[in-house]
Amino acid sequence: MRSAQIMRFGAPDVLQVNDIERPAPGPGEVLVRVEASSVNGHDVLVRSGRVRLVSGRRFPIAAGLDFAGVVVEAAPDVRGHRAGDRVWGMVHPRQRHTTAGAAEYVVVPAARIAPAPQGVSPVDAASLVVGGATALTALRDSVRLAGGERVLVRGAAGGVGTAAVQLAHAMGGHVTALARDRHAPALGELGADQVLDYADTAPEETGPFDVIVDTVGTDLGRYRRRLAAGGRMVTVSLSGAALTAIAASSVHGGRRIRTFSANPDAALLNDVAGHVACGALRAVVAGVHPLADIAFAHGAFERGGALGKHVVAVSD
Repeated sequence: MRSAQIMRFGAPDVLQVNDIERPAPGPGEVLVRVEASSVNGHDVLVRSGRVRLVSGRRFPIAAGLDFAGVVVEAAPDVRGHRAGDRVWGMVHPRQRHTTAGAAEYVVVPAARIAPAPQGVSPVDAASLVVGGATALTALRDSVRLAGGERVLVRGAAGGVGTAAVQLAHAMGGHVTALARDRHAPALGELGADQVLDYADTAPEETGPFDVIVDTVGTDLGRYRRRLAAGGRMVTVSLSGAALTAIAASSVHGGRRIRTFSANPDAALLNDVAGHVACGALRAVVAGVHPLADIAFAHGAFERGGALGKHVVAVSD
C-alpha cells in the first residue's frame, strides 16, 4: 500500500509517498480503506518538527490526521462496524502511528470512527472532520454560544473558520467574519452577517463581541479587549504567542482566553454529522490533490489565501 510519510523534519518536500506493508487490525481496531484525507495545521506542526515531543524523532513518521473511507476489516471484538461501512474519523493527534490518514489504508481504534454523513462525498467528508469537530467544540462546549450573541470568527476562510461561521449562524449568533475581502460573498452565503477585511481592520475598529473564535493565534490580547462584559474567547492556535496570551488572561481580569486540542471521538463525529444532515454545515473545499502531490497540498495550505480545506484524494 502507498503511505505518505515524513522522512525528516522540514518543508513540504520532506514528504514522500512510500510503499509499505498493509497493517492489520488488532483488538478493538478497524482497518479502513482511505478515500480522502485533508491537510490540517497539526499535520504541518508534525512535519516541521515543532511538536517533536509528541511525534518523536524516529523516521519515517506517518502523515495525515483525518480520513474518510470504507471499513475493510474489524477485529472480532469490535461491535457496530463491519466491512463495507462508510466511515470518517481521525488518528490520535498525540500518538505515533504506523499509518495515518494520508495512506491507502489506516488502522484505528473503533472508538475513533463513526458513520460518515450520508450523501456526502469522501472528499467533502474528509474536509469536515477536524474543522467541524473543532468549531462545534469551540462554540457549543467551550464558549457556550447563545442565540442572539455577537460572534467574531478570526481566520474565517480556513477549515475551522468556515465551519465556525456556519455553526455560529445555525446557533442563532450574529456573525462577523474576519477574512480577505474577496471571500466576503462566499462567507455571506455561509451565514456571516458582516465580513471585515483583516488587512484593513484593526482590532480596535471591531466589536464589542460576546464571543470570539480565533484560529490565527496572534494579537489575542488586543482582541480580548473587544469582548463585552461576560464575553468569552477561545483560540484553537497553540502557537507560543497564543499560549502566552492564554496564560496572561488567566491572571488579568475575568475574560479568560480558552483553548483546547481537537480530539474527536465517535460521539462528537456523530454530532457533526447531525449538523451536516440538517443542512447547518457543508463542506468548503479549496482544492483536491492526488496522494502523489501531498507535498504540493501542504505548500498550498501554508501559503494560505484560499477558502476552505485542501483535501488529498487517496483513492477513486
